[in-house]
Amino acid sequence: MSSHTVRPIPPATLEELRAADDAGRVPTPVTDDEGGAPLRCCLRHSRPGERIALVSYAPLRRWAAATGADPGPYDEQGPVFVHAERCAGPDGDGLPFTNSHRTLRRYSADGHILGGRLAEDPGAFEPGLKEALDDPAVAFVHVRAVEYGCFLYEVTRG
Repeated sequence: MSSHTVRPIPPATLEELRAADDAGRVPTPVTDDEGGAPLRCCLRHSRPGERIALVSYAPLRRWAAATGADPGPYDEQGPVFVHAERCAGPDGDGLPFTNSHRTLRRYSADGHILGGRLAEDPGAFEPGLKEALDDPAVAFVHVRAVEYGCFLYEVTRG
C-alpha cells in the first residue's frame, strides 16, 4: 500500500475538548468498568478501570479553521471517546480499529466529500484506503464506524 499517516485527535485539541467539547459542553469523565471503548486519543480500546470521557468533536470544522477551507454543509460533529486525562498517544503507526465494518470517507482539499467506501470486513480496509489515497483529488480520508457513524481517525499520504 502507498505510504500513509494515521492521525489521531491532536494533543492540543484533546486538551480543549476535555475542557469544553465542540458542542460547548463540559465533559463528564467516567470510569469505564468494562473497557472496549474506541479511544481517539491513543487509537486503542479502553481497558477496564480507565477514566474516559465522551465528547463532541468536529474534525472537519477544526481542519477548515486551520487551513482556511470552507467545508460548507459537510461540516459535522459527533461523539468520540477519549481518555479523561492526557495519555501517551498512539503506540505504533498501524491501522487501528479495522476489525469491523468501516466507512472510508474521502475529502478534497477544500473539505468537500468526494465519496466513500464501505469496508465490510478487515480484508477490504487496506485496498479501500489504497484506492482513496491513490486518487490525486483526495486530500485526506476519515475513517468512521458504520454502527454509529463516529469519526475514528484521519489518514493522509506520507
